[in-house]
This record gives sequence, structure tokens and C-alpha cells, in this order.
Amino acid sequence: MSAAATRLTRAEKKAETRARLLRSATAVFAEQGMERASLDDVAAHAGYTKGAFYASFASKEELFLALLDEHFADVLERVDRAISGDEDLVDQARQGAASFMRFIAADPDWERLFFDFSAYAMRNEAFGAELVARRRALREGIATLLQRRVDELGVEPPLPVGEIAMIVFAMADGVALQRLLEPDSLDPELYPTMLATFFAGLRAGAA
Repeated sequence: MSAAATRLTRAEKKAETRARLLRSATAVFAEQGMERASLDDVAAHAGYTKGAFYASFASKEELFLALLDEHFADVLERVDRAISGDEDLVDQARQGAASFMRFIAADPDWERLFFDFSAYAMRNEAFGAELVARRRALREGIATLLQRRVDELGVEPPLPVGEIAMIVFAMADGVALQRLLEPDSLDPELYPTMLATFFAGLRAGAA
């Protein structure tokens, strides 16, 4: 294959630069924290100048939000996979929770980042509004997937699917925080058991 054929287009180069900056940001922010880490640090870690950073992102906050968007899209895709198919909903809940535990175990930096994002959001109103909007959109996306599954099963849950999604979110946040603070205290089977028990209760109360 010729060099001309393998040469990246301008759009491909931009996408590659953006992806490398996002990977570097995850490492730098996890190590230094959002407020201490500088744009120079992120750019240097990725092998770029600050100018290359500004060609991809307007600010550090925009980079933070891009990381959230990427992560939340992955979460929604995992939930979609977990509740697709013909398995029992309780079994799907257990499998989905087990997938979540494997996911956070494979990327321990993300837990530190997410709670750092949350702390930063408490001190930065504009960023806080963006974080809340993205979390709400993810919850609504999960609620939509749950509603699809409920419709397929032809049942009426005892709680609105929006409230079910909120409870699942709260449990996942609590598990992630516990794992961050006391990693050796958390049996990886606890959250799958917790979620399966919750959905078994919902099934028992369904009309």
C-alpha cells in the first residue's frame, strides 16, 4: 500500500488528536485532580502543544464534559446489551450489574475522576449544570430502555420506570464510592445480588 493511500485525512487526524487528548486527560486528571491539572500537562502527556489542545477543545471544562459524554455513551450501550434478549429480567439485571462491576474494575481511574468531577461541579455552577444535564439524559436513556423491556414483557411495574432508573443510579453510585474508598471491602457479587433482588421485588409487585 502506498504512503498516499495510508495518509490520514484532515478529519481523521483531528479525530486521532482528540482521542489521544481524551486518553491523556483521563490519566492526568486521575493523577493530579481536575483543578490542579493544567492544559499544558494534558497536551504534553499526549505529545502535543497547547495549540493542538485548543484546536480540539475550547476549555478544560469542555474536555471534562467530552470525557463524560464518552463514558456515559458506553454505559448506555452496556445497559442496552444487558436487557436485550429473551432472558428473565432478574437474570438480566444480575448480568448487567456484573458487567458494570467488571467495567469499573477495568478502569479504576474513572471512579476517581467521576467523584472529582462531582466535587468540581459543586464549586462551579456552570459545570455543575452541564454534569446534571448529562446525568439526567443518561437516566432518561436507561428509563427508555427499561420501558421498552417492560412493554416487551407486557407487565406494569409497581414504580414508574423513571424512578426505577433513579434507584439503579443511586445504587451504582453508592457501590462505586464504596469501591473507591474501601476496595477490599466490596465483594464483586454484592451489586449483582443487590440489583437482582431489587428487580425480583419489582417483578413480584408487577401487575
